Amino acid sequence: MPFRISHNLPWISRLLIIRGAGDLASGCIQRLHRVGFAVLALETAKPLAVRRGVSFSEAVYEGRAVVEGLSARLAKEPAEVSAILDAREVAVLVDPDAAILAEMSPACLVDAIMKKRNIGTNLDMAPFVIGLGPGFDAGVDVDAVVETMRGHYLGRVIREGRALADTGIPGLIDGKGEERVLHAPGNGIIIGSRAIGEKIGTGESACRIETEYGILEVKAQFDGVLRGMLREGTDVEYGMKIGDLDPRANREHCFSVSDKSRAIAGGVLEAILAGVAEDGP
Repeated sequence: MPFRISHNLPWISRLLIIRGAGDLASGCIQRLHRVGFAVLALETAKPLAVRRGVSFSEAVYEGRAVVEGLSARLAKEPAEVSAILDAREVAVLVDPDAAILAEMSPACLVDAIMKKRNIGTNLDMAPFVIGLGPGFDAGVDVDAVVETMRGHYLGRVIREGRALADTGIPGLIDGKGEERVLHAPGNGIIIGSRAIGEKIGTGESACRIETEYGILEVKAQFDGVLRGMLREGTDVEYGMKIGDLDPRANREHCFSVSDKSRAIAGGVLEAILAGVAEDGP
């Protein structure tokens, strides 16, 4: 077997690398860590996670991030990764090109960047490679694909072929779809944003965008709670997703792993265990 799940083994024997540490990636990281894997997450220098309350990518800005009790710590350089994993924490490293693969050999690599296209992941990166959502071809550039579209097939493991194509239309939550996603009304910088977890009424401002032509308001189209928002001071472009309004208005949902993320995480774990079983003892 390429690896075994056991907390008693040294972390190098159970190392997984996740490309990305946004909310969907973080749900996968949490589940994999809980069952015994040591997890290293690779991020960009300026992550753009909207659901920051449940994203380990926040460690890039804050040095540490905690999601449902699990702590992730930023490794300022590759040499710091080992100490973080020895402490049974998630390690986060700024390494968008996955250069650390030259010195670390994970048992599995998961591409959770969520770009809707493959930006460089291939079968040579690890003994078992998984891609989340559209853009990957199981059996060609990854070993398995996990479906990420809300609906009947969410979390399905695909061993041949692709995930469903991206429609560009957000899935429904409590009857709300496209209107629950907040978009930048122009090029500029986010200022004066409301706090994640704060209730916002119809027509109220969720944040403002400072542009060269003046200040533009981003307003809620229905009553809800601000489940996610890009960090204050972030540069944004017209049409860019910058926030997420939840019509269920439950503040706890803003700081806990979502149902979608848990379903995807289950698919990732299934794919990994199926890969181990196929290799045999």
